[in-house]
Amino acid sequence: MIIPWQQLEAETLNNLIEAFVLREGTDYGEQERTLEQKVDDVRRQLHNGDAVLVWSELHETINIMPRNSFHG
Repeated sequence: MIIPWQQLEAETLNNLIEAFVLREGTDYGEQERTLEQKVDDVRRQLHNGDAVLVWSELHETINIMPRNSFHG
């Protein structure tokens, strides 16, 4: 189920994005990016509609994923 990010408190959204970025362990190429830059990237993707917040009832977890990858 998609959770509208606009309905979350700013601090809650920021905490979710930070937790997502910290657990991803994604390689960003030769130039390492700061946590703040990574959080800004994810926030921008949410604002643009390229990414969505997804609640898994089965696992009782929330995740951020590309919109085109969500099949719910």
